[in-house]
Amino acid sequence: MGMNITEKLIKNHLVSGEMIAGKEIAIKIDQTLTQDSTGTMAYLQFEAIGIPRVKTEKSVAYIDHNTLQTGFENADDHKYIQTVTSKHGIYFSKPGNGICHQVHLERFGKPGKTLLGSDSHTPTGGGIGMLAIGAGGLDVAVAMGGGAYYLAMPKVCRINLTGKLSPWVTAKDVILEVLRRLSVKGGVGKVMEYAGEGVKSLSVPQRATITNMGAELGATTSVFPSDEVTKAFLKAQGREEDWIELSADADATYDEEVTIALDEIAPLVACPHSPDNIKQVKDIEGLKVDQVAIGSCTNSSYTDMMTVAALLKGKSVHPDVSLVIAPGSKQVMNMLAANGALADIISAGARILECGCGPCIGMGQAPATNAVSLRTINRNFEGRSGTKSAQVYIVSPETAVASALAGVLTDPHALGEAPLVSMPEHFMVNDNLIIPPAPEGECVKVVRGPNIQPFPKNTKVPKEIKGGALIKVEDNITTDHIMPSNAKLLPFRSNVPYLADYCLTPCDPEFPARAKAAGGGFIIAGQNYGQGSSREHAALAPLQLGVKGVIAKSFARIHMANLINNGILPLVFVNEWDYDNIKLGDEFVIKYAADQIKGAVEGQNVMVTLVRTGEEIPTRLNISARQCDILLAGGLLNYTKEGK
Repeated sequence: MGMNITEKLIKNHLVSGEMIAGKEIAIKIDQTLTQDSTGTMAYLQFEAIGIPRVKTEKSVAYIDHNTLQTGFENADDHKYIQTVTSKHGIYFSKPGNGICHQVHLERFGKPGKTLLGSDSHTPTGGGIGMLAIGAGGLDVAVAMGGGAYYLAMPKVCRINLTGKLSPWVTAKDVILEVLRRLSVKGGVGKVMEYAGEGVKSLSVPQRATITNMGAELGATTSVFPSDEVTKAFLKAQGREEDWIELSADADATYDEEVTIALDEIAPLVACPHSPDNIKQVKDIEGLKVDQVAIGSCTNSSYTDMMTVAALLKGKSVHPDVSLVIAPGSKQVMNMLAANGALADIISAGARILECGCGPCIGMGQAPATNAVSLRTINRNFEGRSGTKSAQVYIVSPETAVASALAGVLTDPHALGEAPLVSMPEHFMVNDNLIIPPAPEGECVKVVRGPNIQPFPKNTKVPKEIKGGALIKVEDNITTDHIMPSNAKLLPFRSNVPYLADYCLTPCDPEFPARAKAAGGGFIIAGQNYGQGSSREHAALAPLQLGVKGVIAKSFARIHMANLINNGILPLVFVNEWDYDNIKLGDEFVIKYAADQIKGAVEGQNVMVTLVRTGEEIPTRLNISARQCDILLAGGLLNYTKEGK
């Protein structure tokens, strides 16, 4: 029987386990990436593991999330990352060089390789045929040390693309269509593998846009074939030798299949406050727009920006609209400046931002009170923009420009004939903002600023786990709710004690104080708890506050792994009605905790006693034998240092 692309990639990197959906497997990691929001903690953890030099083929640290120098904290953390990476064999991409996923696609990604990144949009690399997976910083630290990455063998969903895109319809509209059909939970436990005749018509940047937003499906990752289109992209980057062909066998089988006719898609928009709240642009045209932001790791490629420049040339942004544009990398910015496109963008009245994540994570350009902001980003969770009352809509660059010119949400067909933008034969290559590590054995002093504080560590599981219900939250709570990551807080990413005072405050401002007063306890949650970012701080901050477990209806993949890695129990209600019966302040006891955790490996329920009634609430703890040992040890760091 033939194999699909996902199976081939996993088989070529399989360290242990059986390739049966749902079973735990371990894979070898070829490359890693970190960014500054999660990377500071990842390198502190790597240092704690005690391995002198990374063992991957290539590891890169990017500074892209928090480049605003509003105080010493960011500059100090950047200096720490630059020195610690130099010492341990990791490449360093300086502030201004660009967004990690855009730069990695341009300069480092290789078809057929595995990539583990401490950012949930690492699957962008699937656009060139990588098995690229987002994970918590501690998982990445272990991988840098040569450890395997453990995950449940995913199902593989074939997304069969037919036809080709019509004018004014984009790759962004393709992934929005997938989200419309499958929802933000539709990819959980799956790899989305793109196939069909329609694939050939999509460029690498278009493919990368689609794989990037596969993260919003909850998917493990997404992947495209590596074909002649991939080869041409790598050749234009001066990296033709990195190309290999990668395709599914003719008789490959899949667990699921979805067919999308590219020529039947219309321009789409994700409405507030979820990436799967999809409507056709034409159905809500005329909505007054206050701000338009173009950029992010989803839509900041050279071809995206050249399209934007062509549409803006000779025109002016509507007087009521603030248009901000952030090219995805220095390479893109440099080429726009050299060919005159940047002048066209500036002349139209756009504000040019630094090459970085910027508005996507609320790092500057927060909208006005109650403003409508159209953005070419991947997430529009409430408050993520930096303004809680703002209404953020996700659109393509083409829809963004049409709306910025008109002052209202506008279908791009209104602009007339679509511009023809082609891939360049040669990209401008200048890697002078990528600093290679010091040669092995060279002495490098790691510089630590005063903002870098020790991170919390858990202890072995006690005989009984006791605590109260510290907070009760609804469905689809994101990591932005659990650990906000705005311009005011992101500079403290290396200071968990400070950040903990803001944990879950978007849901309940009193939560941190209540958790401290109680000496810790439990979080009670609905469906899909922890969706969104890979940020490990969403587990570290609760750990700092003494949280012992989260009892939820279901969990997002990366956050569940981060909880386990930090020794926090991710318990799932067997009977969802038990959620309704729990009150804030209810006390719980998990008796014979170690024995119950061990029993969970065999499928036994973990019984949580509700002290108020004496009732035993059955919960599932979906863990492997290895994850059981991690929890018993008090987290992955303890487990790794014990030499397990």
